[in-house]
Amino acid sequence: MTKQTLSFSRTDSAKFFRTLNKRVNNYFKENNVKRTGNWKIWVKTIVMFSLFLAPYFLILTLNIPGWAQLLLTIVMGIGMAGVGMNVMHDGNHGSFSNKEWVNRLMGSSIYILAGNVYNWQVQHNVLHHTYTNIHGHDEDLDAGRILRFTKHSEWKWYHKFQHYYSILLYGLLTINWAITTDWQQMRRYMKRKLSYGKFPNPVWNWSKLVISKLIYVSIWIVLPMLILDIAWWKVLLGFFVMHYTAGLILSVVFQLAHVMEEAEMPLPEENGTMKNTWAIHQLKTTINFSTKNRIVNWFTGGLNHQVEHHIFPHISHVHYTKISKIVRETAKEFNLPYNEYKTTRKAIISHFKYLKEMGMKPALQV
Repeated sequence: MTKQTLSFSRTDSAKFFRTLNKRVNNYFKENNVKRTGNWKIWVKTIVMFSLFLAPYFLILTLNIPGWAQLLLTIVMGIGMAGVGMNVMHDGNHGSFSNKEWVNRLMGSSIYILAGNVYNWQVQHNVLHHTYTNIHGHDEDLDAGRILRFTKHSEWKWYHKFQHYYSILLYGLLTINWAITTDWQQMRRYMKRKLSYGKFPNPVWNWSKLVISKLIYVSIWIVLPMLILDIAWWKVLLGFFVMHYTAGLILSVVFQLAHVMEEAEMPLPEENGTMKNTWAIHQLKTTINFSTKNRIVNWFTGGLNHQVEHHIFPHISHVHYTKISKIVRETAKEFNLPYNEYKTTRKAIISHFKYLKEMGMKPALQV
């Protein structure tokens, strides 16, 4: 089934985005700052890769008790999420560096996180960033039939329990990349001829997926089984714990940005036209959280500044705190929403309240 072609309104009589873009450009020009990453992102890259890989080498080379190995796999999961949010994300948006080869290298870190560059760029850069929170187009809203994130999705009786069981499923995000999601997405995207940039050669694209998966399994499962003098199931348990930790962190951060009561989930008109311009659409469908918390800002790679990220995806996250004041004040000046939760705790509570609401049986329409 061919998806409906969408277009955003071009009518912005107040010229919100033109004004905002000019002010943000002036910030970088006046402060003589590049829009890409700086020394801060390199420090974070070293720290996150160390959290992710150092425990792996310690487990392989030292005689560590089983309980300590399990704790280290949790640390690896935290590092894995950190690499994804701080390194891979900026790299695949082309904002890590002003050098394209550096962006490609850092973006390719997704391969050791069990993902695939092509799939991620189509699903995230193209579908999510273009059609944010639009049912049937933004795949971030598609959780099969297990979870109901929008009133436009079909309701099932078990959805009334989703605010309880959803958290158990969130941790499966990255392990699903490793096992099933990448194969399904590549088949779907190649069939629809989607791409972020030049459409890849199908044979080469599939070959990269197969080879990268074989290398991934060899590094994270086969090699530990060969080196470590432990039962095979313990290796698989450690692999699962690492992924579950990373998946839980990433899923919660992603959900707090869009699957919230304040985040609109508009549908297009019959002719495929959206009511608002693209920039205003981003404001109305995106949420910030805990932006004053330095630890959250640092660890999430600015993904708690989703408003800034969605309007300026090619600006590195290290600048979001600075430009957020410009975005907030400009939105207020144009009487537009700037959705934000002061703390992570309040945002999480609100998310699960929203899930409970979406899990209730819809009233019959007369």
